[in-house]
Amino acid sequence: MSDLFEYARGQRQHSYAPLAVRMRPTTLDEFVGQSHIIGPGRLLRRAIEADQLTSIILWGPPGSGKTTLANIIANNTKRHFSRLNAVTSGVKELRELIAAAQDRMGMYGQGTVLFIDEIHRWNRAQQDGLLPYVEDGTVVLVGSTTENPFFSLVNPLLSRSRVFQLVPLTDDEVIEILHRALEDPKRGLGNMPIRLTDEAARHLAQVAQGDARSALNALELAARTTPPGPGGAILIDLDVAQESIQRRAVRYNRGGDEHYDTVSAFIKSVRGSDVDAALYWMAKMLHAGEDPRFILRRMYILASEDIGMADPNALVVVSAAANAFEWVGMPEGHYFLSHACIYLATAPKSNSAGAIWKALDHMEKVGPGPVPFYLRDKSDTLYGEARANYQQAMESAVGELGEYQYPHDFPGGWVAQRYLPEGMEPPGWYQPKDIGYEREVAARLAALKSQAEGEESAS
Repeated sequence: MSDLFEYARGQRQHSYAPLAVRMRPTTLDEFVGQSHIIGPGRLLRRAIEADQLTSIILWGPPGSGKTTLANIIANNTKRHFSRLNAVTSGVKELRELIAAAQDRMGMYGQGTVLFIDEIHRWNRAQQDGLLPYVEDGTVVLVGSTTENPFFSLVNPLLSRSRVFQLVPLTDDEVIEILHRALEDPKRGLGNMPIRLTDEAARHLAQVAQGDARSALNALELAARTTPPGPGGAILIDLDVAQESIQRRAVRYNRGGDEHYDTVSAFIKSVRGSDVDAALYWMAKMLHAGEDPRFILRRMYILASEDIGMADPNALVVVSAAANAFEWVGMPEGHYFLSHACIYLATAPKSNSAGAIWKALDHMEKVGPGPVPFYLRDKSDTLYGEARANYQQAMESAVGELGEYQYPHDFPGGWVAQRYLPEGMEPPGWYQPKDIGYEREVAARLAALKSQAEGEESAS
């Protein structure tokens, strides 16, 4: 009788659960997205379908399907499935669960799959407490985390688990999930006369930024609070979508002209040292749901392309900001994006790092020349006739060109000698600018050139 009451209570609880919970897929075929890890033939899919899962860590942003995958594993395994939430559970609960798993294995020969949600919330001691039971097979661990597990989990636990990274859902995948919810009369909103416009669906998907849970909750709020129109249908248009997800629509298509125009304006503003304009265009991209990592990648390029040797530290700052972003995530990650943006916009500018394109163009048009003998490797790995021929060629070349001079044997760690192929005049591809740190570089190179010319004229 108690089981009957428990079942009825569970059914009522599910009916009142948020739409995102009710619409969770129960099979892999219902799952949307993450085809790189659970597509047909993929390792994780094969392991789940064969009930041969080993310990895994599911790493991904909110709403990407980590808990859903855990539920699907629960539905596909003959092993007992247990759950813990690292926020509300600790060592006491883990010990109780482990004891039950050991009894279950001893009495019935049944293994246990242990799902720990937000496993990164456990400290090192708590994670270490789990290790022996993962090691001896008492439990098969399925951990989920929004944080980089290579930073947030202890190495021994990582070495015993396979990490699968989930990515944010695409806009089209989120829209597909929204339409499934509208068409499902049992779990979704299929019993309500709802018409969702394409514009509204696209807005919900873009603002959700790959988080299906956020999009579904906004859809349900819009459906429950919008009165029917004259024909009895509930119209969810762009205005309703903006209100339900509390974000105005921005004219910005991540795959279209507006995307490229906006990032172009951002780059040109940073290059032009206009801090406010750079922040404006970056804020537009972030507000429209652009992937912050895309913006960081553009700043990586800009740090070398437009600043380069004028301030070599610019690349270091962007790298540190990108690393900090992966550690912390959003919303605090906005600080790191802003920090890098402001640094780049205010830094002295030089495009001299583009010298590599001139060198590559030379290779394309003229082709590479041979390495002078005195610059070549000593080839200690050659043997027999090959070694003798090489040494003979080297001795002949040394007689004509001189021996390699080790710069550290000379004052200032520099000595005038040819490094380009024979017959090639210095092309002057790198032209340092008289700005920032590059001013010092230009002065040092000019001094070395003058010294070389003096020694040449003296000889």
